[in-house]
Amino acid sequence: MHSNNFDLSSYFRRINYTGPAAADTATLHALMRHQLFAVPFENLDVQAGKIVSLDPDEIADKVLKRYRGGYCYEVNGLFAMALEALNIPYRFVAARPMFYPVRRPKTHMAVVAEVGGRQWLCDLGFGSYGIRAPVALDILDSDIVQDFDTFRLSRSAKGEYLLQAKVEGEWCNQYGFDLTPQEWIDFVPANYLNSTHPDAIFVQKRVIVQHLPEGRAILLGNMLKTVTANGVEKRQLTDDEVADLLKTSHWSGLMSAVFS
Repeated sequence: MHSNNFDLSSYFRRINYTGPAAADTATLHALMRHQLFAVPFENLDVQAGKIVSLDPDEIADKVLKRYRGGYCYEVNGLFAMALEALNIPYRFVAARPMFYPVRRPKTHMAVVAEVGGRQWLCDLGFGSYGIRAPVALDILDSDIVQDFDTFRLSRSAKGEYLLQAKVEGEWCNQYGFDLTPQEWIDFVPANYLNSTHPDAIFVQKRVIVQHLPEGRAILLGNMLKTVTANGVEKRQLTDDEVADLLKTSHWSGLMSAVFS
């Protein structure tokens, strides 16, 4: 995943990372955490009636220079650019979201990196209950505690992985995937669907998710949901309150895109 607009030092500044540029497990974990806390998940281009660009140069410009966020193809694509710059082997995988009441196509993108002799699921773009650190693919059927969240990874006899998250005390399927490598261009149809189809949540409403060390803030339309170790709080905001929130929060860089 290469972009002429991607520069590793600029990426480090964007995600507030000051550690070593090493191809090791510690750096992989640190980069995912720093990017997750610095770059929001957001669909504001879709809400503006645009088809999200999968041009790597445009993704790097959007996130690194214009301080925007993005949805899965953009934020995981950016992460892949960093992995490539560090010479960390990786592959894109296609994942099937599984929290819907009906079976859906494999429209989600995740990254599997190989470092330290292990394979790691890395995903910075699954929204509300996405993982908060890389997950080793050899840790199966065990509770994986990340901050205040708990996840579980299982694998079927056919080699298909299932990621679950514990949501308000109940295990909820998040998505399934296998290790078949996907090319970047393979996600063009799914991106078009997510950018244009009336049934896609990204078309239906504004979605912004900002992960923070102490929790995550989720804005769905004008509904603000805050998830911390103490539980879940929901509050319906007015348009003015949304504007104030974006001015004073980690989402301040999104103001022009939201209200342009």
